[in-house]
Amino acid sequence: MTKEPKISRQKVYTLLVEVGRKDGDGLPIGATGGALMIYASGVDEAEAVRESVAILKQADLAPLDVTGYGTLEERLAEGHDISDDERELMQRALDENSVIVAQLTPFFEGDDGVRH
Repeated sequence: MTKEPKISRQKVYTLLVEVGRKDGDGLPIGATGGALMIYASGVDEAEAVRESVAILKQADLAPLDVTGYGTLEERLAEGHDISDDERELMQRALDENSVIVAQLTPFFEGDDGVRH
């Protein structure tokens, strides 16, 4: 009897997490906080958010706000342009059932608040 491959219910969600300052957070001197682009696996977006926040707290970061952008399929349906590099990171998050921080952008006093 051959074993059927396990079908995963996991999906990968794109999240933008804004963080404040905390001792030992590793953000640059003078930064007031930052934003992290994250690819996180979960059975739903709520689970992906919970896992991401928990991991960021373990890393001495102070999550303040999370914005979800959905799964790869949802983002494509909305017309997002998704690079091969992004797709590879998303696949890695799925394969490893993990949270991948793809980018960290520190914020500094005087930033106009516009996220690019």
